[in-house]
Amino acid sequence: MEVTGKERGAGQRDMRMLPEVQGAGVLVLDHQARIVHVNRQAEVLLARPAADLLDQDAHDSLHRNRHGQTTPRSRCPMSRAFLSGQAAQGQHEWYERGDGTLLPTCWTITPCRISEDAAGAMVIFFEQEPGTAPEESEGRPEAPLSELDRLALLAETTTTLTSTLDAQEAVRRLTRLVVPRLADWAVVDLITDGDEVWRTSVVHYEDGGLVDREDLQGPMPPIPQESVMPLSRALRGAASTLAGPENYQGPPDAGIAVAQRKLFEETGMHSAAIAPIRGVREVLGALTLGQGERPEEFSDLSLLEDIARRAGLALENARLYQRQQRVTETMQRHLLPQLPLEPGLEMAARYAAAPEGSEVGGDWYDAFRLQDGALAVAVGDVVGHDADAAAAMAQVRNMLRAYAWSYQEPPGAIVGRLDQAVQHMTEASLATLVFARVESGGEGEAGVQLRWTNAGHPPPLLVTYDGQAGFLDSTMDTMIGAELTAPRQDATAALPPLSTLIFYTDGLIESRGRSLSEGLDRLRQHAAALAHRPLDAFCDLLLSRVRPPDNDDDVALLALRRPDRDG
Repeated sequence: MEVTGKERGAGQRDMRMLPEVQGAGVLVLDHQARIVHVNRQAEVLLARPAADLLDQDAHDSLHRNRHGQTTPRSRCPMSRAFLSGQAAQGQHEWYERGDGTLLPTCWTITPCRISEDAAGAMVIFFEQEPGTAPEESEGRPEAPLSELDRLALLAETTTTLTSTLDAQEAVRRLTRLVVPRLADWAVVDLITDGDEVWRTSVVHYEDGGLVDREDLQGPMPPIPQESVMPLSRALRGAASTLAGPENYQGPPDAGIAVAQRKLFEETGMHSAAIAPIRGVREVLGALTLGQGERPEEFSDLSLLEDIARRAGLALENARLYQRQQRVTETMQRHLLPQLPLEPGLEMAARYAAAPEGSEVGGDWYDAFRLQDGALAVAVGDVVGHDADAAAAMAQVRNMLRAYAWSYQEPPGAIVGRLDQAVQHMTEASLATLVFARVESGGEGEAGVQLRWTNAGHPPPLLVTYDGQAGFLDSTMDTMIGAELTAPRQDATAALPPLSTLIFYTDGLIESRGRSLSEGLDRLRQHAAALAHRPLDAFCDLLLSRVRPPDNDDDVALLALRRPDRDG
């Protein structure tokens, strides 16, 4: 069977090629089990418009047990049939409707081609007659897994664990995959970077749900090389093995054996299977599956080893990522400067990395004293938010410092020199920048002057103590690196007593969901409302309130405040 179609309206696909069966809903799935076609009857049965179903994972968005809980893929007959590429049919399954109620279904799934070079499957389903669905076994089958069940579970394990780079989340997902499907208890012990053992997770299936036993988690005694107890051997990389409370009844050969004895006593497990969690280079920990309520022991050690092996690869990737994050965070701390102590001015700065990128980037701020006693301040943005952008940013910032110190010139002339150097001497392609001099000229309202130039950057915002806020946008030249030939412009403004001056990068105001002018208005509104807050609180609140929730860029923020009339 071949099904083809093209998008129509707000995402619905052409339904002319789909079969029309009286009273039947029809879904077509792509090779990833995502819904690509929906017929009208499916919309009616599911009380969902096609737009809410298209491109969604069919299992996650629809398949439920009779309690409304998501069915594990390894236990879902439709998912197993899809993975096997075979036709199948069944009944006594439930789909979740748009209003949250459950639709009992009988169904048929068959492989099909959805285009000339892509395979998928077609699901035809009907509403099950009421009163015909049997009682479930609460999700705890006693029969051993079939080969298809094993393959489905291992495929789900790989997909689920490798889709996160957070080690804690990977452990949480691991325990949810195996309990209660395989065992009553799951215990994860991990070896930290400092070679300490930490009991990271102890999870139990109880009253139809999973319970985290935090009282049994925490640091563990060290692993002595001479210990022959099952957990000690697994943490040293030995093959998987079965264990029970009887293994720990005699005199303990190490402190970790005492901890294991307590685990069996507290949990009531009568048997357990323990496997090492190995990465490519080293042993990362151990996975224990225990039985308490079920009379049989878990003896499928090859399955346990396969699951632990996949967990090891996922955890190793997560650890490598987290180590990289720590390195880049350290790099960022060294790249961003310490603010100087400036008489008559308060200063505070914040940096927030792009949520999905590296912890370093091209956004930066700076403040430093010049030879003539003036304070130089700058905020800039080199294109990009990764380690390359950070390296280019460091070059631009250091060259700006050198030019500003060496030449007693207005900000526009300094940035003009920097522009020429960037084009010929750095790895930066384009950058925006506001560079300013803060000059003390006397007492009163005009006692502190700001002289600045703007190279394609969002304008600074000046907020007075009484809540009046205005952007310093009287002048703006092109970005650095754009090969500007005309001299750059300068502008001046007075900083009134108790006023706050805010420099920032575009990540604070830009968003996919609103215009730039809306972002600027939002910044002005919140900055005015926070004018009386202490400067550190002002920066924290401004960042949390103004930064868009869908922000995918770095943010640098530098705030200056003239505290009083004598400043």
